[in-house]
Amino acid sequence: MQGRLRSFKADLPGSKIQHSVSVIICARNEQKNLTENLSAVLEQDYPDFEVVVVNDCSSDESKYILEDFSKQYPFLRVVTIAEHERFRHGKKFAVTLGIKASKNEYLVFTDADCRPASKNWLRTIQENFTEGKEIVLGYSPYQIRPGIVNKLICLETFYTAINYFSFYLAGNPYMGVGRNLAYTKSLFFKGKGFASHMHILSGDDDLFVNQHAYSENTAIEIRLDSHVWTEPKNTLSAFVTQKLRHSGASKLYKGSHKRMLSLQAGSGILFYAFFILLILTGNNMPWIFAVYFVRLIVQAIVYYPLFKKLNYRDLLWWFPIMDLIYYFYLLALYLITQFKKEVKWR
Repeated sequence: MQGRLRSFKADLPGSKIQHSVSVIICARNEQKNLTENLSAVLEQDYPDFEVVVVNDCSSDESKYILEDFSKQYPFLRVVTIAEHERFRHGKKFAVTLGIKASKNEYLVFTDADCRPASKNWLRTIQENFTEGKEIVLGYSPYQIRPGIVNKLICLETFYTAINYFSFYLAGNPYMGVGRNLAYTKSLFFKGKGFASHMHILSGDDDLFVNQHAYSENTAIEIRLDSHVWTEPKNTLSAFVTQKLRHSGASKLYKGSHKRMLSLQAGSGILFYAFFILLILTGNNMPWIFAVYFVRLIVQAIVYYPLFKKLNYRDLLWWFPIMDLIYYFYLLALYLITQFKKEVKWR
């Protein structure tokens, strides 16, 4: 399927309609990220948009930072959720309040720790809302930083992106990421919001897409101006906690999607498990490494254009070692999820 993405031409959509857009950001104790990133959203080169920030039970200085932004940008709307002693909620509740508070039909979602790659982010995303399109899947890479953990985070994001873009191009969209995602308000209410999976902590993005996306009502956007860069976690434990929070949603994917993703991950894990086992036994060493290098060459041929297209050229040099680490990380994550209790979204 990756071959479809390699040949995909991110041409300008035919429609030049400029829809009225509402950007929705949910933030809990994000004073640093709001200070650093919110202005890049508020200063988009677009004629008709509002920004709705849901200040979700923050105990830091977010309230005052948002008040200062509101004085400068009158199209910024702040929705405040107060802490309740007995009522605990996840991100889906905050997203729902943000959607209800928005005034426009076309909704674009991102997070407080995200920063659009250009001032044309909104313009490129909304251009995909042509006739019949209700969902736009965008791309949100993590910033490349020093260290092995960062490379693992970036590679995992890269693999996830080529999966959901390629599945879409094969006529079978299955997920998107809330750091750069758009859909219509009508679709949200027609599908009864998050009602069917409100009991799952995560899934405000991927489960919503999994349930409501099909080839005719979905589009993808990968032009460089449409990217939204995200600040990565700086420790392995923080990253694993984040992934554990997301893992509960995948259990509710459609059966066909779960089978395809399991087959893909399982084949990689088995390849490296047998590769290491054969090395340890010391049998047929030349053939073992010949098979490994053939696989590596094929991967390079397939992935090199995608590393360029998805703005991750620097990651290519880390690929041989990180690919091996990635598949055993998937195995470890799966084993942890069998025993780990669900965690909070913030």
